[in-house]
Amino acid sequence: MNFDEKIKELKLELPEARDPVGSYLATKIVGKLLYISGQISISANGELIKGKIGKELKTEDGYEAAKRCGLNIISQVKKACNEDLSKIKSCVKLTGFVNSTEDFIEQPKVINGASDLIVSVFGDAGMHTRAAVSTNSLPLGVSVEVDAIFELN
Repeated sequence: MNFDEKIKELKLELPEARDPVGSYLATKIVGKLLYISGQISISANGELIKGKIGKELKTEDGYEAAKRCGLNIISQVKKACNEDLSKIKSCVKLTGFVNSTEDFIEQPKVINGASDLIVSVFGDAGMHTRAAVSTNSLPLGVSVEVDAIFELN
């Protein structure tokens, strides 16, 4: 089964891959590596998922927000690969940032939302290294941001 078929089987709706709003690129290919800039948590209806995990939001809310970041990552990957996900060999690394209270310690559980999604779509090729980092603030007040590195065929 190819990656696009897996997305359909999982009944995933990929959001539109948005262009950056600053002086940077959404994606960049260097050799056989595809870098995806940080994707922020945006709901299916296009609203920012805002709030601090451990205060306004629970770990489970953060997991869902990270999953939305993962969907945005896949959209950016697809756009960078001219809509052809067969160009992906593997996901190399995800780095997840969690807007959380200073005593919050479940960052890995939050970023599992993005990791689980990537693995569910890409299978063994989706297995990646990762960092899950807490921060006191993220752009626009969002709860989660995740960036990624993929290897191309």
